[in-house]
Amino acid sequence: MHELSAGIAYRDDLITVTAFAVKHGAWSQAFGYKFQTPDRTIVISGDTGAESRIDEQCQRCDVLVHEVYSEAGFASRPAEWQAYHARYHTSSRQLASIASRARPALLVLYHQLIWSSTEDELLKELRSGYDGKIVSAHDLDVF
Repeated sequence: MHELSAGIAYRDDLITVTAFAVKHGAWSQAFGYKFQTPDRTIVISGDTGAESRIDEQCQRCDVLVHEVYSEAGFASRPAEWQAYHARYHTSSRQLASIASRARPALLVLYHQLIWSSTEDELLKELRSGYDGKIVSAHDLDVF
């Protein structure tokens, strides 16, 4: 078993993988990852709230893969679940702000919490605050 901490998690001639701390509620350790190759930089948020400064890790990266929840769907959730998701995850409005600062070439949505909303509504929410290229990922997609 290998214990992970913030910093370089793996490196070889083709790739460097850097783990960075993110906030995920009361968890003492949660990480996002930056994958750097000679021709591409990809940043993955991990499960996190908006205060984790993902934009500082991306800074015009090629691909930002970020979790998100729909604000329309969130509004239909019971109060205790709203409190949980607001602390542990990132809303569409918050992600639009993060992406506007980070300016990735491509924003890929994953771990989409849509609830009673739709994928189209989620994308509309994001596009109302972010004008870059967005894709909502599905299993086995390739980017």
